[in-house]
Amino acid sequence: MNIKTSLTFTFIALLLTVTFSCKKENTFNNYEYADQPETITCEGINTPLLKEALYSFEKDIFMYYKKNRPKNRLNQAYNRFLRDFSSNRLKYKEIVRPHTLEVFEALKKEKGLWDANNPVSHLNYNSNLITCIGDNIKDEALKTTFNALLETNSLTPKLYSAAASSKYRSALNDKYLASYIAFDLYYAKLFDVDLSRVNKKTPNEPVDFNQIPE
Repeated sequence: MNIKTSLTFTFIALLLTVTFSCKKENTFNNYEYADQPETITCEGINTPLLKEALYSFEKDIFMYYKKNRPKNRLNQAYNRFLRDFSSNRLKYKEIVRPHTLEVFEALKKEKGLWDANNPVSHLNYNSNLITCIGDNIKDEALKTTFNALLETNSLTPKLYSAAASSKYRSALNDKYLASYIAFDLYYAKLFDVDLSRVNKKTPNEPVDFNQIPE
C-alpha cells in the first residue's frame, strides 16, 4: 500500500469516527474573533465557526511570515503563502497555532464540509460553502475561472492557487476568495499533517485584518 492510499484510508476512517461519535451539535465556543467584521454569508453553513476559521488562518500566516520580515503585512503573507503552496514548500506544522487546531477539530464535525471520495482535496466541492464561494467571488476573472473548473470537475487546489497567486491582494477585501484559500489550501491539508508535532507556542500580536494593500 502506497503512502497516498494509506492517507486516503486514514482520512476516511477519521470522517467515519467523527460522524458516528460526534452526532450532537457542534459545541465550539472559544471564539476569539467574534468582534471582527463578518466574512461570508451563505445558506446552510455554520457562519460563526467558518468566520472564526478564516480569521484564525489569517493570523497563522501573518505571524509565520512576519517572523523573518517584521514589516510584512497580511497581503504579503497571502502572497508568500500562495507561492509556497504552489511550490510545495508550506510547513504546516510550523504555521498552525493551537487555537487554529481547536477550530480545526470543530470543523471536522461540520456535516457536508468534507469529502473522503474527492481525489484532489478533502474539501467537499459539492458543499454549500463551495457553491456560495463560486457565486460570490468579487474578481470576475477569478470567479469565471473558479466556476469553469468546478463545472468541468477540473477544480484542484494546485490549479486554482496558480490563478489566485496573481491577484493575492484581492483576498484582503474578498472574503469569499480568502475562504477558498483557507479551506482548500490550509484546513483540508491539515488532515494529512501529524498535528501532535506542531508548535504549541502561541504568538500574540494584533493583526489588521482589514488593511488596504498599497
